[in-house]
Amino acid sequence: MGFTIPGTFTFELWQARFSLLRGISATLLASGLTIVAATVMGVLLGTILAYGWWPLRLLARLYVDILRGIPVLVLILFTYYGLALFGINVPAFWAGVIALSAFATAHVAENLRGAVQSVPAGQMEAAKAIGLRFPQRLRYVVLPQAIRRMLPPWVNTGLEIVKGTTLLSVIGVVELLLSTQQIVARNYMIIDFYLVAGLLYLIINFSIAQLGAALERRFSYLRY
Repeated sequence: MGFTIPGTFTFELWQARFSLLRGISATLLASGLTIVAATVMGVLLGTILAYGWWPLRLLARLYVDILRGIPVLVLILFTYYGLALFGINVPAFWAGVIALSAFATAHVAENLRGAVQSVPAGQMEAAKAIGLRFPQRLRYVVLPQAIRRMLPPWVNTGLEIVKGTTLLSVIGVVELLLSTQQIVARNYMIIDFYLVAGLLYLIINFSIAQLGAALERRFSYLRY
């Protein structure tokens, strides 16, 4: 009966279902794109930090240190508003994804660098002794061990990305938080719908944490 009685929470929740779904979809899409982009670029940048030619290492180090030192909200605002001053107009959603990806890439790169350099040097020497070329040594010996070591901080970065998507609301991206705010503005059920939003964020982050745990089990056969 609650779904048919105007003014009740269940009725308002049913009325707001499509708004919530659109907000969840935007949050998941932004988070997913950011995690994939940051992982790919972070692995590349982290490898350069560990093994790259020194001018490339210097550029990579500057990028990582600068991006890690800038608040992600500033990056989002600059990407959306600042680039427009130079005639580069980026849609709000993609501006947010670019800014989050740039920020997360720096963290993934630093995590990978630390993980790669924690692999004993003897591993690389042994791989070289049996005739493996550098790309093969990296792919078959170093990275599998480094990836297992960087999984916990990678999961933390993924969780921070999901929470960071809430900042996209400041540039008008209707993700889960802004969608919830719009719903609350209509029905004034502040606590109820913010609890729903919090639960949805918890489910998303719990899923990412479980994925990280599954990947850790997948790589647990490695022994150092």
